[in-house]
Formats: sequence, C-alpha cells, structure tokens
Amino acid sequence: MPTEARLLKLFTWLSPAFPVGSFGYSHGLETAVREGAVADAGDLSRWIAALLQHGSAWTDAVLARAAWTAVTAEDYAALDEVAELAEALAPSAERRRETLAQGEAFLTAIAAWAPPPILKCAYPVAVGAAAGAAGIPLQPALVAWLHAFASNLVGAGVRLVPLGQTDAVAIIAGLEGVILKVAERATASTLDDLGSCTILSDVAAMRHETLNGRLFIS
Repeated sequence: MPTEARLLKLFTWLSPAFPVGSFGYSHGLETAVREGAVADAGDLSRWIAALLQHGSAWTDAVLARAAWTAVTAEDYAALDEVAELAEALAPSAERRRETLAQGEAFLTAIAAWAPPPILKCAYPVAVGAAAGAAGIPLQPALVAWLHAFASNLVGAGVRLVPLGQTDAVAIIAGLEGVILKVAERATASTLDDLGSCTILSDVAAMRHETLNGRLFIS
C-alpha cells in the first residue's frame, strides 16, 4: 500500500471528527482553569507543553511506540503486556476511564477498515497497535497522536478559559516544535523511558472527580 494511503488512514483516525468522544474530556484542564492555574493562552500553551515533554502525553507516546513495535513484530503477548501496563499507569479513576473509553471507541470505529489488532486497551495503545497493523510508519503516527492530544486540549481551553480561535491557532502553531521533538524522542524510546513529573496535572485530574458544575467528563 502506498505511504499516502496509509497516512490518509492516520489523518482520518486522529481527526476531531473520528467518533472517540475526545471533545468530552479535558484531562483535568477544567480543574486547572477553575482553580486559576490556567488563565490565558500563555498558561495553556505552557500547560500542554509540559504534558508533551514530561507528562501524560509523553507516557502515552512511549506506550504507543511499544504497541506499534509489538504489532509489527507480531508479538501479541507483548501487546497484551503493554495494554495492561497502560491501564495500570493511569493516575486517577477519571484518567483511567478517559483512556479506556476512548480506546474502546477507537477500536470499534477502525473495524470499518480491518479487524482491530486488540479488543480492549488504553487509547494510545489502540492507536499505536492500529498504526502498526496498517503499516503506518512510527514517527508520523506519533506526530499525529501528539498533535491530536494537544489540539484536543486547546479545544477544551477555548471553551473553558475562554479563548478565541486566533489564540487557539497560535497555541497549536507554537507547539509544533515541541511535538516534533517529543515524537522523535519517543520513536527511539523503550518502556524503560516511561515516566511523568507533571504532578499538578495529575492532581487536577483527581480533583475533577468532585468538581461541581462540570462541563467535561474528565
């Protein structure tokens, strides 16, 4: 299959229109906005950049890479182990529900192309495994995954801060360099590189469970 056809699948799978319900999740951002930790476009950009470089987005990229590697090697026992690890690494109940619900929805939707390579797993594992099964090159898959992650949080920020569309586009443009560097680093990663130090984001996700008047599921 030509590379362009494989990338077309990737564009579709990680489009905001793909039916995984990502628009309903703020990844704890709603709490951060409510508590004043994120109050403007600059705050939001720094918040997302930290998650990409040192937090959950980095961890997800490493897991996606491990899932991609397992599928391309046809090592489905290793894929099951990555799936179990991804679920165990969720730092809160809402984060676990967020990643598993989106993973399940993603696997259901990609059945329109081919049977999914795994039946149930966290969202980044599902994307990595599907990309590997479709023959999509690893680094473009990780770039697209990280871009989708960042774009979803920017979209949440537009509603929560609130921000205008011009600010939103500027944030995404400003994060391009970070996304490319993190994807390159994740491409060469192993599970030994897993690690997160964005504690405020994790705590915000935990506090969201009891937040009154919530707009988002997480």
